Order: sequence, then structure tokens, then C-alpha cells
Amino acid sequence: MSLPLPRGTCVCVGMRSFLTLALAFCFFGWAATAAEPSNGSRLPRSTPEEQGVSSAAILRFIKATPRLDELHSFMLVRHGHVIAEGWWAPYAANEQHMLFSLSKSFTSTAVGLAVAEGRLSIDDPVLKFFPTDAPKSPSKNLQSMRVRDLLTMSTGHHAELIVDFPYWDTENSVKRFLSLPVDHKPGTHFVYNSPATFMQSAIVHQLTGQDLIAYLQPRLFEPLGIVNAWWEANPQGISIGGSGLNLVTEDIAKFGQLYLQKGQWQGKQLIPASWVEQATARQASNGSDPASDWDQGYGFQFWRSKHGSYRGDGAFGQFCLVLDQYDAVVAITSGTRDMGAVMNLVWEMILPALASDKALPANPSAHQQLTAKLDSLSMQMPVGNATSSLATAVAGRRYVFAKNAQGWESLVLQPGAASTPDTLQLRMAGADQTLRVGRGEWVKGELSRGAANVVVAASGAWSADHRYDVKVVDYRTPFNTVYTLRFVGNEVLLDAEQNVAFAARKLAQLIGQAE
Repeated sequence: MSLPLPRGTCVCVGMRSFLTLALAFCFFGWAATAAEPSNGSRLPRSTPEEQGVSSAAILRFIKATPRLDELHSFMLVRHGHVIAEGWWAPYAANEQHMLFSLSKSFTSTAVGLAVAEGRLSIDDPVLKFFPTDAPKSPSKNLQSMRVRDLLTMSTGHHAELIVDFPYWDTENSVKRFLSLPVDHKPGTHFVYNSPATFMQSAIVHQLTGQDLIAYLQPRLFEPLGIVNAWWEANPQGISIGGSGLNLVTEDIAKFGQLYLQKGQWQGKQLIPASWVEQATARQASNGSDPASDWDQGYGFQFWRSKHGSYRGDGAFGQFCLVLDQYDAVVAITSGTRDMGAVMNLVWEMILPALASDKALPANPSAHQQLTAKLDSLSMQMPVGNATSSLATAVAGRRYVFAKNAQGWESLVLQPGAASTPDTLQLRMAGADQTLRVGRGEWVKGELSRGAANVVVAASGAWSADHRYDVKVVDYRTPFNTVYTLRFVGNEVLLDAEQNVAFAARKLAQLIGQAE
């Protein structure tokens, strides 16, 4: 339950990482650098009606979100103004969120900037940049693979060849990529390929001597007012590229607004308009289902979407939706098992609200209702009572677990007084931890994992006399876990279920014996 979890892992990380992800989150969560409150420039704010949108329509969207698995943040930008924004506690405006494959759109932007600086052409062969890492006798297909093919996920690889790529190993990842068989002619076979995005990052690194954060800092992040961005890098110091970027929600919205404005920001052309047009156009076919947002075509690390839109997106519902013809951007972070449902709700309820391009009459009452709703958003907490008839009997008892793959050694539940949180004293993987658990509220805290600290928030309740539920949220990631403690005689039965995972969400039950 506390195995190391590689940060920034994307959907195509491979079976080894799938298993790691399935076991790893739980109490130890995901170590992350602290996100300081953004002191960068903010987008201007406006009422929805001033930008031609009904507050009541946005409120209907927010009220409908419980039908989705779980949203963490929502920001709607119209005509360059933020007209609605909300975070489901314990998520917050100043906390960064893991973007997973939404990172890819930032990586391709770095490539576009390097192209604009004359450092490369998208028609350059990939082998040109790594002559010492190439196989002794590269295949004809590998020789013909271009940067363009990396950008469009059309490298010629077959899917099973890329599912177990060694991003974090000490092995030379570039050399490993170039050693993979290229079964198809590059440019003819689309397959979602995160290692191809890593290679884009490696090319920028090779040409500039900088990782993506350092390269993008003066060119993109500073002009947009994005501060404290961080990106997971491999042991060779190359940004993972296909995942690993962490930003706050407004940073996502700014990035979308920059693309909506064809690369222009406050009078400066940060990205060439020609690159924006290429990157967001249909460059590769990825299917033919008109009802699917994953069959509308693929650009340079951007998906084409329904209704003439395009997007960057990441696992479990990290979205930067650009609605070009409506002059709007939707930024969403979440922990959902159905990303399509999130977009469908936007199409169903937000898109019609953007029909008018002119200001609407002011509606203070509707706007006040919307603001109140947005300010009171919270993730669902365990439902039940603050105490039970069994609480006193189990209070302070230490339950010991047999050796298990999840790393649990013992736990002690100590119910709090009327105005203080409950506490769980844990011993996991040889480390003693104390978790404070709110009742009807989220209580934030830190847990340690070796030299790293993990920020979490927890809430709990007695759902029955013998059953105590606690939900632990790593609020800089999409992940949370609900733990169920059932006290039966001298035993505690411990079950755990994650909201999202790349493999099984339910973990094996553990049985602890009272000392």
C-alpha cells in the first residue's frame, strides 16, 4: 500500500507501472513539491452575463456534476474573462494538480518554439539528433521517422512495443526508444504513444541543454504568469514530456486562452500563429466514430474534439478544452473513470449557454446563487455519525497485521473529543504515522515517506456501530482512497478502494488482531 509511485505516470506507462499505481497511493499518497500561492498575473474576472452567458445555465451544469465520478476544479473563460470558477474541497485554487497527458500539449509547444528559433524542422529525421544512440543498422522505417511523426503519434510503432517503456530507469531511454522495432511506415499508423512525446522532450533537451521547465520558463511560463511549475524528469535530467507537469487550474486556463488567441498574449506573439494552426488542426486520423471525442483527429499533441473544438487532456479527467468558435476555454481537473462523460456534460450544458456573443441583462440573483454554489463545493465525505456505541471499546487498541504486500503493520483509532478530529496512529513500512481525520469536514495534514512529505486531507464517520469509514485525499493528484474499518471481536477487517487507478481499484482485505 505504500510502494513508491512514479509521479506523472501517464496512461501508457506499461504493466509494471500499472501494478505500481494500483498498490501505491493509499496513505502514503504522492510526494510533491509544495505549491505556493500563485503571484503571477491573473486572468480578468467578469460576471457571466457581461460575457453573454447565463449564470443560471452554469449553475445547472454545476448541479449536474454529481452524475460524474468526481470533479476537482472547474474554470470557464469567455472572451478572455473568467466567468465561473470553483474547487471541490479539499482541492483549492492555489494547489497544483497533476496533469498526466495534458502535459503533452506543453511539450509540443516547446517543440514549436524551438522550430520558430530555427533549431530544427519538424521534417528532420529523429536519428539526426541522436547519432550515438542509434542502432548499428537502423531499419528503413526508423531512418524515415521524422519529428512530425513524433508529434502526431504516427511513429510506426505497434502498440504492444511501447507499453513498458523505462522512463525512470537508469537505462538510456533515448537509446531504448530507438531500439524498438518500427513495424509500420512512419506517418501511416496512429497509436497513442507517450514515449514519442518523451522523445520530443529529449530533442529539445539535446538542442538547448535545458529541461522543459527551464526552456519554457522565459518563453511561456513567465509571460503567462505561471509560477512554480514543476515537471518530473528521468535520471538523465530529461523531462518526461508525455506526463509529469503540475500546474494550478488557472494556469491550464491561461494556456488554453493563449492558443485561443493564436499564440498572442498581451500584445506579444509568444507562439507563432502558424504553429498554433498546425498543432490544433487534424494532422492524423484516429478513428471514424462521429459520436466519440477520441475519433475526431489528432494534431501535434492536441486532440480534435466534437463541435469544432480541440483539447489537451490527461488521465482521469484533466482537461484544457478550447472552444474556438465560441471564444471560450474550459479548464477542468478531476478523478473520473469516464472522461467522455465530463466532455458530454460540457457539450450538453455549457455549449448551449455560449450561443450569444453579446452581453446579457444583469441578473444579480442568479449570479449570487452561482457564486454561493461555487464557493461551497466539496468532495463527498463519508456519511454517518461522529461516534458509535463501539467507539469507546476500540479507542486506543492497537491492531497488528500479519506481513502483507501493502505494508500495513498496525493501527490505532483514537476518537477525538467533540471539537477535535479523530486520529489514526499507523505503522506502515517501518514508519510511524499520525493521520488526523475530520468529522463532517476535511482536515489537512502531512504524512512522511522517507525524506519526502505527502499532503493529504481526511474525513471520517461511523457508518454503523462496528464500522468506521475514512476517506483520504491526496489533493494535488486525482487520487483518493476510502478505507473501511470493521471491528469484529478482537479483529479489525481493513478494506480499501481507490477512486481511480490503472488497474484494480479494490485492494486485498487485511485482518488485524488486537494486542
